[in-house]
Amino acid sequence: MPVSQWQAYDHYGLALIAVLGTLVGVLLIQWFAQSSRWAGWVRSLEGVAPPFINIVGVLFALTLAFLANDTWSAHDRAMGAVYREADALRSIIALAEPLPAPLGERVRRAVGDYARVSADEWTELARRAEGAEVGRHADRLLTVLASRDVEAAVGGTVQALMLRKAADARADRDQRVALSKTHVNPLKWAGMALLGFLTLLSVAAVHVDRPRAAMVGVVLFALAAAPTAAIVLVQGNPFQQPTAVTPQPIAAVAASLRVQATPER
Repeated sequence: MPVSQWQAYDHYGLALIAVLGTLVGVLLIQWFAQSSRWAGWVRSLEGVAPPFINIVGVLFALTLAFLANDTWSAHDRAMGAVYREADALRSIIALAEPLPAPLGERVRRAVGDYARVSADEWTELARRAEGAEVGRHADRLLTVLASRDVEAAVGGTVQALMLRKAADARADRDQRVALSKTHVNPLKWAGMALLGFLTLLSVAAVHVDRPRAAMVGVVLFALAAAPTAAIVLVQGNPFQQPTAVTPQPIAAVAASLRVQATPER
């Protein structure tokens, strides 16, 4: 199914909404408390104890921390999957060393083709899609390794290990594809936005009898909360900037096989 531009890059838009929404919230609270026709009634609410801020503020901080942990954990898992995939491919190459020249070349070519299309898949992962050729080359690699010629050349034990490494590479590739398609949970972020707005209200309520102190407190909280939430949001896809996971480990495998295939002069 084609992926729309919003589905592919929704977290950038949500980050912008978080910043602009916080600005609107600050202006709305200041207008409501100082300039609206209800300003007198608002000032009559003075007496809210400062520790009241902690109740809502702690809930907001915990929610944002959990969301940040989810996002950065996905980034770490994607990076780990890339390195494990590259390591599995290098293991297949090493295990294929005893193979006779024609068969060994077939295995190395299959590994190199898979590594090449896998590294080229990053542009698709950035759009929350996947490369059509990667699965086909993964099947071809498994077919080559499962041949009777490989079993006869290295034995069943080594062949089984090579097949397991190929299956591991495929599983790690499936994991990074799944992580690239992970979207921001709207309910979690809606809850965080609500708690953030309530924290702004709490800061304003505590300083309702001191307009300048209220403005400073609300603005300082907004300057801390909005950029932090935006930073977490823009990292919603591990394969997009500004902190995109690199395909370099897999590309290095493909490059090493190209060097090996280049005849010496």
